[in-house]
Amino acid sequence: MTRWTASDIPSQRGRTAVITGTGGLGFEDALALARAGADIIIAGRNPSKGDAAVQQIRRSIPGASVTFEMLDLANLQSIEAFGIRLQDSRDRLDILINNAAVMAPPERLTTSDGLELQLGTNYLGHFALTAHLLPLLRRGDQPRVVTLSSVAARSGAINFDDLQSERTYKPMAAYGQSKLACLMFALELQRRSDAGGWGVRSIAAHPGISRTDLLPNGTGTWSAPGIARRYLWFLFQPASQGALPTLFAATAPDAQGRAYYGPHRLSETRGYPSVAKIPPAAENTNDATRLWIASENLTGATFPLG
Repeated sequence: MTRWTASDIPSQRGRTAVITGTGGLGFEDALALARAGADIIIAGRNPSKGDAAVQQIRRSIPGASVTFEMLDLANLQSIEAFGIRLQDSRDRLDILINNAAVMAPPERLTTSDGLELQLGTNYLGHFALTAHLLPLLRRGDQPRVVTLSSVAARSGAINFDDLQSERTYKPMAAYGQSKLACLMFALELQRRSDAGGWGVRSIAAHPGISRTDLLPNGTGTWSAPGIARRYLWFLFQPASQGALPTLFAATAPDAQGRAYYGPHRLSETRGYPSVAKIPPAAENTNDATRLWIASENLTGATFPLG
């Protein structure tokens, strides 16, 4: 795994990948996988950004197989509709990268379904998406689901008494909770895949601290984090570097199910893909089961028994 880069990605010809998010890490994932020959579906809520990403990849890689599909992770009907469209148009799915996220809006916002925006988009939206795409994944060729967590998961806690931050909303606490939930989901998905014989490899990854628009888009361009991202850009590694743990998890033959990958240097904030440390809270299987049940109730999306 030492100094693993996108040039180490095995051929992905004949494989289909869905990647959520049209810019930043998601774009870098799509670009690298398209270069390796995969059939790419970029899924996002902004058609103009999606079409721009598709055109940019096609200019960089003539003949690339890449399309955009409308998907709003903050809308459960949109997620279900996306799943139905794919099941109608595709025979199988080999890679699902649960990447898109919102980060630390200063005021509590909600999704179309009344869920706290960060938990609803970052975690519950991807929980529902994975459930809707599971039939296609189970027909895939050595299928993998890669779910993005964050270094913020280290300080995250699942507040079952106020899961939607209705009583108290603290932007970074809500973000940390959503990203801890993503990590717990990745681990629990592998346990359930093993128990149910689904044949799906579930892996978590995080990008360290990377140069994307996640901070300014969430906290605001002129917030302290937004200003740091704009003027202290050298503290953030390039998005193409931050995407490497995800790409390793999605393609490397030795990437393990129920593993967690992140950058190898400076407390996992930058560097090349390596095994990341799983916070103790993410290993609590009782909480993982409780969160899974709550997630099915909140989204209406269900997985097979197993």
